[in-house]
Amino acid sequence: MTPITARRRHPAAGYAVVLLGLLCVGLLYAFITGGAPASASAPGVTLTAQISQGRMLFVEECATCHGQFAQGQPGIAPSLIGVGAAAVDFQVGTGRMPAKEPVEENPRKPVVFTTQQIHALADYIASLGGGPAIPTAAQVSQAGANPGFGQELFVADCAQCHNFVGAGGALTYGKYAPALTKSTPTQIYEAMLTGPEAMPVFNDTTITPQEKRDVIAYVVQTRAEPNPGGFSLGRVGPVTEGLVVFLGLLLFMVFMAMWLTAKHGTSHE
Repeated sequence: MTPITARRRHPAAGYAVVLLGLLCVGLLYAFITGGAPASASAPGVTLTAQISQGRMLFVEECATCHGQFAQGQPGIAPSLIGVGAAAVDFQVGTGRMPAKEPVEENPRKPVVFTTQQIHALADYIASLGGGPAIPTAAQVSQAGANPGFGQELFVADCAQCHNFVGAGGALTYGKYAPALTKSTPTQIYEAMLTGPEAMPVFNDTTITPQEKRDVIAYVVQTRAEPNPGGFSLGRVGPVTEGLVVFLGLLLFMVFMAMWLTAKHGTSHE
């Protein structure tokens, strides 16, 4: 038996091969991640520094509810591992987070952080488990979008909750679909991509990126459209407007009946 063969049959040879393989994989991973470009959200700042800043912001403002490592706490706040940068940018960029107290739905509020801080926080959460990224300017651009087709998609998938023109409305179990009048194209795209709160997720397979741009174009276009029908009543649709007319006529008939009754009683006296 040669010396080489003897070493191969040594009990520790298998462990040595496994350790060598793990070392090679670790070096390869370090090479790939170490060469990652700087974050697009903050030019000139390395991704590592961005994540470090995001980590500090998270510990100061979010860890009380979401846990020290974003693992979540049952009954208080969900885990943020895997939600992605887009979800963080939407929740924090619309002022829904950080929340003052744990609630099922957080309304839109004034934004607490700067754009750079929001992106740093988003990069930190993304580093924990990936997830949908913040859409680029090209992804939310309305150039070449088809608002007519976007209206068809919006009516089919969104109008049941947000109303036909994005005015919002009440849902079941006390929930509420917010109005889209103040949402930016990026926030609308992120909402479709991440499905915040009661909203379902419309990933790129369900609604393609181009179709998302069409929906955004329609929502933005409705904000500048005039209302030819006079009083808009919040533009919440023909059912509500018809109900207002019906109640108005019913009230008029009640007053007329009371007036006729009073007049008839006076004439007999």
